[in-house]
Amino acid sequence: MTPLYLVDASLYVFRAWHSMPDEFRDADGWPTNAVHGFARFLAELVERERPRHIAIAFDEALDSCFRHRLYPAYKANRAPAPDELRRQFAHCKSLCRVMGLPVLADHDYEADDLIGSALQAGRARGLTGVIVSADKDLSQLLQGEDSQWDFARGQRWTAAGVKARHGVDAHQMADYLALCGDAVDNIPGVPGIGCKTAASLLHHFGTLDALLARSDEVQFLRFRGAGQVGAKLRQHAEVARLYRQLTTIACDAPLGDVSYGFARREGDAEALRALCDTLRFGPLTRRRLHAAAGLEYAPAVEV
Repeated sequence: MTPLYLVDASLYVFRAWHSMPDEFRDADGWPTNAVHGFARFLAELVERERPRHIAIAFDEALDSCFRHRLYPAYKANRAPAPDELRRQFAHCKSLCRVMGLPVLADHDYEADDLIGSALQAGRARGLTGVIVSADKDLSQLLQGEDSQWDFARGQRWTAAGVKARHGVDAHQMADYLALCGDAVDNIPGVPGIGCKTAASLLHHFGTLDALLARSDEVQFLRFRGAGQVGAKLRQHAEVARLYRQLTTIACDAPLGDVSYGFARREGDAEALRALCDTLRFGPLTRRRLHAAAGLEYAPAVEV
Protein backbone atom coordinates (compact mmCIF):
# COMPACT_ATOMS: atom_id res chain seq x y z
CA MET A 1 0.00 0.00 0.00
CA THR A 2 1.08 3.57 -0.64
CA PRO A 3 2.28 5.34 2.51
CA LEU A 4 1.13 8.75 3.66
CA TYR A 5 3.81 10.35 5.85
CA LEU A 6 2.36 12.53 8.60
CA VAL A 7 5.02 14.59 10.34
CA ASP A 8 4.62 16.05 13.82
CA ALA A 9 6.68 19.13 12.94
CA SER A 10 6.55 20.86 16.31
CA LEU A 11 8.36 17.97 17.99
CA TYR A 12 11.32 18.34 15.66
CA VAL A 13 11.34 22.14 15.76
CA PHE A 14 11.42 22.11 19.58
CA ARG A 15 14.08 19.40 19.58
CA ALA A 16 16.29 21.50 17.30
CA TRP A 17 15.61 24.63 19.38
CA HIS A 18 16.95 22.90 22.47
CA SER A 19 19.81 20.96 20.87
CA MET A 20 21.29 23.13 18.13
CA PRO A 21 23.94 25.71 19.11
CA ASP A 22 22.69 29.27 19.29
CA GLU A 23 25.11 30.57 16.70
CA PHE A 24 22.98 30.78 13.57
CA ARG A 25 21.33 34.08 12.58
CA ASP A 26 19.11 35.17 9.72
CA ALA A 27 19.60 38.27 7.61
CA ASP A 28 17.93 40.40 10.30
CA GLY A 29 20.01 38.99 13.15
CA TRP A 30 17.32 36.69 14.62
CA PRO A 31 18.28 33.16 15.78
CA THR A 32 17.75 30.34 13.28
CA ASN A 33 19.07 27.32 15.18
CA ALA A 34 15.63 25.63 15.21
CA VAL A 35 15.18 26.20 11.47
CA HIS A 36 18.63 24.77 10.76
CA GLY A 37 17.90 21.62 12.76
CA PHE A 38 14.43 21.21 11.27
CA ALA A 39 15.78 21.70 7.73
CA ARG A 40 18.34 18.94 8.27
CA PHE A 41 15.67 16.61 9.63
CA LEU A 42 13.36 17.38 6.72
CA ALA A 43 16.07 16.85 4.11
CA GLU A 44 17.09 13.52 5.65
CA LEU A 45 13.49 12.31 5.88
CA VAL A 46 12.77 13.10 2.23
CA GLU A 47 16.13 11.72 1.05
CA ARG A 48 15.54 8.41 2.83
CA GLU A 49 11.85 7.86 2.11
CA ARG A 50 11.18 9.83 -1.08
CA PRO A 51 7.52 10.18 -0.08
CA ARG A 52 4.89 10.64 -2.74
CA HIS A 53 2.26 11.61 -0.15
CA ILE A 54 3.16 13.68 2.89
CA ALA A 55 1.75 16.34 5.22
CA ILE A 56 3.64 18.40 7.80
CA ALA A 57 1.48 19.32 10.81
CA PHE A 58 2.28 22.39 12.91
CA ASP A 59 0.89 23.55 16.25
CA GLU A 60 -0.65 26.99 15.86
CA ALA A 61 -3.11 26.32 18.68
CA LEU A 62 -0.48 26.66 21.41
CA ASP A 63 -2.88 28.60 23.64
CA SER A 64 -6.11 28.70 21.62
CA CYS A 65 -6.94 24.99 21.24
CA PHE A 66 -10.49 23.84 21.96
CA ARG A 67 -9.06 21.80 24.85
CA HIS A 68 -8.21 25.01 26.70
CA ARG A 69 -11.90 25.88 26.73
CA LEU A 70 -12.71 22.48 28.22
CA TYR A 71 -9.91 22.61 30.77
CA PRO A 72 -8.08 25.95 31.25
CA ALA A 73 -5.15 24.19 32.99
CA TYR A 74 -4.41 22.21 29.83
CA LYS A 75 -0.67 22.56 29.08
CA ALA A 76 -0.50 25.39 31.63
CA ASN A 77 2.82 23.96 32.80
CA ARG A 78 4.48 25.08 29.57
CA ALA A 79 6.05 28.50 29.24
CA PRO A 80 4.86 30.55 26.25
CA ALA A 81 7.08 30.22 23.21
CA PRO A 82 9.46 33.21 22.96
CA ASP A 83 9.28 35.47 19.92
CA GLU A 84 12.59 34.04 18.69
CA LEU A 85 11.01 30.59 18.46
CA ARG A 86 7.66 31.72 17.04
CA ARG A 87 9.53 33.46 14.23
CA GLN A 88 11.39 30.24 13.47
CA PHE A 89 8.16 28.24 13.37
CA ALA A 90 6.97 30.60 10.63
CA HIS A 91 10.21 30.02 8.70
CA CYS A 92 9.81 26.24 9.06
CA LYS A 93 6.30 26.39 7.61
CA SER A 94 7.54 28.54 4.75
CA LEU A 95 10.35 26.09 4.08
CA CYS A 96 7.91 23.19 3.77
CA ARG A 97 5.67 25.14 1.42
CA VAL A 98 8.42 26.26 -0.97
CA MET A 99 9.67 22.65 -1.07
CA GLY A 100 6.23 21.51 -2.23
CA LEU A 101 5.38 19.73 1.04
CA PRO A 102 1.75 20.21 2.18
CA VAL A 103 1.41 22.06 5.50
CA LEU A 104 -1.38 21.54 8.05
CA ALA A 105 -2.05 24.21 10.70
CA ASP A 106 -5.12 25.49 12.53
CA HIS A 107 -5.74 27.90 15.41
CA ASP A 108 -8.32 25.65 17.07
CA TYR A 109 -6.83 22.20 16.58
CA GLU A 110 -3.43 20.82 17.55
CA ALA A 111 -0.99 19.02 15.29
CA ASP A 112 -2.16 15.66 16.69
CA ASP A 113 -5.73 16.43 15.58
CA LEU A 114 -4.57 17.48 12.12
CA ILE A 115 -2.55 14.28 11.81
CA GLY A 116 -5.53 12.18 12.91
CA SER A 117 -7.84 13.95 10.48
CA ALA A 118 -5.35 13.64 7.61
CA LEU A 119 -4.84 9.96 8.39
CA GLN A 120 -8.58 9.37 8.19
CA ALA A 121 -8.77 11.27 4.89
CA GLY A 122 -5.80 9.30 3.58
CA ARG A 123 -7.34 5.95 4.50
CA ALA A 124 -10.39 6.88 2.43
CA ARG A 125 -8.01 7.13 -0.54
CA GLY A 126 -6.30 3.82 0.14
CA LEU A 127 -3.22 5.28 1.83
CA THR A 128 -1.47 3.77 4.85
CA GLY A 129 -0.32 6.17 7.56
CA VAL A 130 3.27 6.57 8.70
CA ILE A 131 3.19 8.93 11.69
CA VAL A 132 6.61 10.51 12.14
CA SER A 133 6.67 11.32 15.86
CA ALA A 134 7.74 9.88 19.21
CA ASP A 135 4.60 11.26 20.92
CA LYS A 136 2.78 8.42 22.68
CA ASP A 137 -0.58 10.19 22.26
CA LEU A 138 -0.47 9.52 18.52
CA SER A 139 -0.33 5.74 19.01
CA GLN A 140 -4.11 5.77 19.54
CA LEU A 141 -4.50 6.44 15.80
CA LEU A 142 -2.78 3.27 14.63
CA GLN A 143 -4.83 0.65 12.83
CA GLY A 144 -3.90 -2.28 10.63
CA GLU A 145 -0.71 -1.54 8.68
CA ASP A 146 -0.36 2.05 9.92
CA SER A 147 2.91 2.67 11.71
CA GLN A 148 4.53 5.22 13.99
CA TRP A 149 8.16 6.16 13.55
CA ASP A 150 10.41 7.65 16.21
CA PHE A 151 12.78 9.13 13.67
CA ALA A 152 15.53 10.11 16.10
CA ARG A 153 15.76 6.64 17.68
CA GLY A 154 15.09 4.73 14.47
CA GLN A 155 12.19 2.82 16.02
CA ARG A 156 8.96 1.90 14.22
CA TRP A 157 5.86 0.10 15.47
CA THR A 158 2.33 -0.68 14.36
CA ALA A 159 -0.86 -0.99 16.40
CA ALA A 160 0.25 -4.50 17.33
CA GLY A 161 3.37 -3.08 18.98
CA VAL A 162 1.66 -0.52 21.18
CA LYS A 163 0.88 -2.98 23.98
CA ALA A 164 4.54 -3.89 24.41
CA ARG A 165 5.36 -0.20 24.81
CA HIS A 166 2.49 0.95 27.05
CA GLY A 167 0.66 -2.12 28.32
CA VAL A 168 -2.59 -1.32 26.49
CA ASP A 169 -3.92 -1.67 22.95
CA ALA A 170 -3.72 1.26 20.57
CA HIS A 171 -7.46 1.97 20.77
CA GLN A 172 -7.19 2.18 24.58
CA MET A 173 -4.51 4.88 24.69
CA ALA A 174 -6.89 7.82 25.23
CA ASP A 175 -8.61 6.00 28.12
CA TYR A 176 -5.23 4.98 29.52
CA LEU A 177 -3.93 8.57 29.55
CA ALA A 178 -7.18 9.82 31.07
CA LEU A 179 -6.71 7.40 33.96
CA CYS A 180 -3.00 7.73 34.72
CA GLY A 181 -2.57 11.27 33.43
CA ASP A 182 -0.11 12.91 31.09
CA ALA A 183 2.34 15.26 32.79
CA VAL A 184 3.51 16.66 29.44
CA ASP A 185 0.03 18.11 28.81
CA ASN A 186 -0.69 18.87 32.49
CA ILE A 187 -3.44 16.26 32.72
CA PRO A 188 -3.32 14.86 36.28
CA GLY A 189 -5.37 11.69 35.79
CA VAL A 190 -7.38 9.98 38.52
CA PRO A 191 -5.66 10.23 41.93
CA GLY A 192 -4.02 7.00 43.01
CA ILE A 193 -3.96 5.43 39.55
CA GLY A 194 -0.56 5.01 37.94
CA CYS A 195 0.45 3.53 34.60
CA LYS A 196 0.45 -0.12 35.71
CA THR A 197 -2.89 0.14 37.48
CA ALA A 198 -4.47 1.93 34.51
CA ALA A 199 -3.24 -0.79 32.15
CA SER A 200 -4.51 -3.52 34.50
CA LEU A 201 -7.95 -1.92 34.78
CA LEU A 202 -8.30 -1.53 31.01
CA HIS A 203 -7.14 -5.11 30.47
CA HIS A 204 -9.98 -6.26 32.71
CA PHE A 205 -12.77 -3.83 31.75
CA GLY A 206 -11.81 -2.86 28.18
CA THR A 207 -12.87 0.78 28.22
CA LEU A 208 -13.06 3.72 30.60
CA ASP A 209 -16.86 3.78 30.25
CA ALA A 210 -17.16 0.11 31.23
CA LEU A 211 -14.75 0.65 34.12
CA LEU A 212 -16.73 3.57 35.52
CA ALA A 213 -20.03 1.72 35.08
CA ARG A 214 -18.67 -1.28 36.99
CA SER A 215 -16.37 0.48 39.46
CA ASP A 216 -17.92 -1.47 42.34
CA GLU A 217 -16.22 -4.59 40.92
CA VAL A 218 -12.73 -3.11 41.17
CA GLN A 219 -12.47 -4.04 44.86
CA PHE A 220 -12.47 -7.73 43.88
CA LEU A 221 -9.45 -7.44 41.57
CA ARG A 222 -6.15 -8.81 42.81
CA PHE A 223 -3.91 -5.80 43.27
CA ARG A 224 -2.95 -3.80 46.31
CA GLY A 225 -5.35 -0.98 47.15
CA ALA A 226 -8.10 -2.20 44.80
CA GLY A 227 -10.84 -1.07 47.19
CA GLN A 228 -9.45 2.46 47.36
CA VAL A 229 -9.07 2.62 43.59
CA GLY A 230 -12.75 1.75 43.12
CA ALA A 231 -13.73 4.55 45.51
CA LYS A 232 -11.45 7.00 43.71
CA LEU A 233 -13.03 6.12 40.39
CA ARG A 234 -16.52 6.75 41.70
CA GLN A 235 -15.41 10.03 43.24
CA HIS A 236 -13.63 11.25 40.10
CA ALA A 237 -15.80 9.73 37.37
CA GLU A 238 -16.78 13.02 35.77
CA VAL A 239 -13.27 14.42 35.75
CA ALA A 240 -12.01 11.15 34.23
CA ARG A 241 -14.47 11.62 31.37
CA LEU A 242 -13.24 15.20 30.96
CA TYR A 243 -9.64 14.02 30.80
CA ARG A 244 -10.67 11.50 28.14
CA GLN A 245 -11.98 14.39 26.04
CA LEU A 246 -8.56 16.00 26.34
CA THR A 247 -6.57 12.87 25.51
CA THR A 248 -8.73 11.81 22.55
CA ILE A 249 -7.36 13.00 19.21
CA ALA A 250 -10.01 14.73 17.10
CA CYS A 251 -10.27 13.30 13.59
CA ASP A 252 -12.65 15.92 12.22
CA ALA A 253 -10.35 18.95 12.11
CA PRO A 254 -10.72 21.21 9.04
CA LEU A 255 -8.12 20.36 6.41
CA GLY A 256 -9.38 22.26 3.40
CA ASP A 257 -9.23 20.54 0.02
CA VAL A 258 -7.80 17.03 0.43
CA SER A 259 -8.78 15.77 -3.01
CA TYR A 260 -5.11 15.75 -4.03
CA GLY A 261 -4.41 13.13 -1.35
CA PHE A 262 -1.53 15.09 0.20
CA ALA A 263 0.57 14.45 -2.87
CA ARG A 264 3.85 16.33 -3.01
CA ARG A 265 3.79 19.36 -5.24
CA GLU A 266 6.48 20.94 -7.35
CA GLY A 267 8.90 23.02 -5.34
CA ASP A 268 9.38 26.73 -5.99
CA ALA A 269 13.04 27.21 -6.88
CA GLU A 270 13.00 30.99 -6.72
CA ALA A 271 11.17 31.10 -3.37
CA LEU A 272 13.45 28.42 -1.90
CA ARG A 273 16.52 30.31 -3.00
CA ALA A 274 15.19 33.53 -1.47
CA LEU A 275 14.33 31.80 1.82
CA CYS A 276 17.78 30.21 1.99
CA ASP A 277 19.25 33.68 1.51
CA THR A 278 17.11 35.08 4.31
CA LEU A 279 18.09 32.22 6.62
CA ARG A 280 21.73 32.43 5.53
CA PHE A 281 21.95 28.72 4.87
CA GLY A 282 25.28 27.37 3.71
CA PRO A 283 25.84 25.68 0.34
CA LEU A 284 25.56 22.12 1.69
CA THR A 285 22.15 22.77 3.29
CA ARG A 286 20.96 24.61 0.19
CA ARG A 287 22.01 21.74 -2.05
CA ARG A 288 20.28 19.15 0.15
CA LEU A 289 17.04 21.15 0.34
CA HIS A 290 16.93 21.74 -3.40
CA ALA A 291 17.56 18.04 -4.07
CA ALA A 292 14.87 17.04 -1.56
CA ALA A 293 12.45 19.39 -3.32
CA GLY A 294 13.36 17.91 -6.71
CA LEU A 295 14.95 21.17 -7.83
CA GLU A 296 18.26 21.86 -9.49
CA TYR A 297 20.67 23.76 -7.30
CA ALA A 298 22.59 26.55 -9.00
CA PRO A 299 25.08 28.32 -6.69
CA ALA A 300 25.09 32.09 -6.92
CA VAL A 301 27.80 33.39 -9.19
CA GLU A 302 29.96 36.03 -7.54
CA VAL A 303 30.72 39.01 -9.72
